[in-house]
Amino acid sequence: MYIAEQLKKKSMAEYLLYMWQVEDMLRAYGLDVEKMAAEYIPQFGLDAEKSEELKGWYENLVEMMREEGVTEKGHLQVNKNIIILLNDLHAQLLKSSKHPFYSAAYYKALPFIVELRAKSEESQEKGEIENCFDALYGVMLLRAQKKEVSAETATAIDNIAKFVGMLSDYYQKDKAGELEV
Repeated sequence: MYIAEQLKKKSMAEYLLYMWQVEDMLRAYGLDVEKMAAEYIPQFGLDAEKSEELKGWYENLVEMMREEGVTEKGHLQVNKNIIILLNDLHAQLLKSSKHPFYSAAYYKALPFIVELRAKSEESQEKGEIENCFDALYGVMLLRAQKKEVSAETATAIDNIAKFVGMLSDYYQKDKAGELEV
């Protein structure tokens, strides 16, 4: 909750990846918030009040996951909405002649995005922006597990990360009313 609030102000991309991680962590605990309160939350060293707030936040997320049918896989609608907003902004930025560096970053990442989409039917059903986040999240998980990431994958992820980072920066500017499209 506290990390999510900070990330949301700083970078929508980092926030979204964090929230996907939270969804998976909740699943790893079997959606058992009491178990999390005993085993996971104490590691943050929060006082009793903040620990209770965090527990309540996790309880709300678990309830939303149950209501939305994403207890085993998938993402909460609030997280899907972020992808929708980023998709919309992406389309606007590509149409605009005011952001050539954004277009250049997208076209540099595009061959890697196309390759990702070709690898599975599920990827083809999703939009390019969600494919990018899937790739970033997958590599994040591999690195967390200390698994090797090939040089080709690292190159692809580097290009995708730069593109998504730029989109995230433009999102923050747009939200602050500082972006001309």
